[in-house]
Amino acid sequence: MIDISERAQQHFLKLLAQQGGDGLGIRLRVVDAGTPAANCELEFCERADLTGNEWIIECAGFQFYVEGDSARWLDNASIDYEPNLTGGQLNIRAPGIKGKQPGADAGLIERVQYVLESEINPRLASHGGRVSLREIDADGVVMLQFGGGCHGCGMVDVTLKQGVEKTLRERVPEISAVRDATDHASGAKPYYEGRQGRSAIG
Repeated sequence: MIDISERAQQHFLKLLAQQGGDGLGIRLRVVDAGTPAANCELEFCERADLTGNEWIIECAGFQFYVEGDSARWLDNASIDYEPNLTGGQLNIRAPGIKGKQPGADAGLIERVQYVLESEINPRLASHGGRVSLREIDADGVVMLQFGGGCHGCGMVDVTLKQGVEKTLRERVPEISAVRDATDHASGAKPYYEGRQGRSAIG
């Protein structure tokens, strides 16, 4: 599943020794798997921290754990440590964590979901917002649900037309329109409160 070089193992062993404590290990997990924002995160962990679904890799003097849900994204992955003048650099190569962009023959739902998760939601996240797909009708009309900072936002129409719809229609030409199915009156925490209790940014 994942190859950990001898240099990387020695580096981890040194870090664990600095932390102290018996039974301490290293755990790896993939964040935002299957999207262009995917990344690997490493952390120290004790046996009490384990959920039981981890894959265990026996290393020289310690155990390396891979979070169970992350394992399928780590085929042909490798970890190496390259010494340099300032100490060294830990390199994780995991070619499969970002997934594959759906091809032109993929279904409409799959392609719309990919654009939402890979391009649109990372932008909205800076305002504490996100958007999810509700449905796509037979005429190619996409219905979206806004949440977080975009829920109750006074400028969500601008976000929808100038940002979300523009991006979706560029990436998925079959879309005929994009509409907001959110009940914004029930939004509790819009990104920015205006004078009338409405957000100025969607």
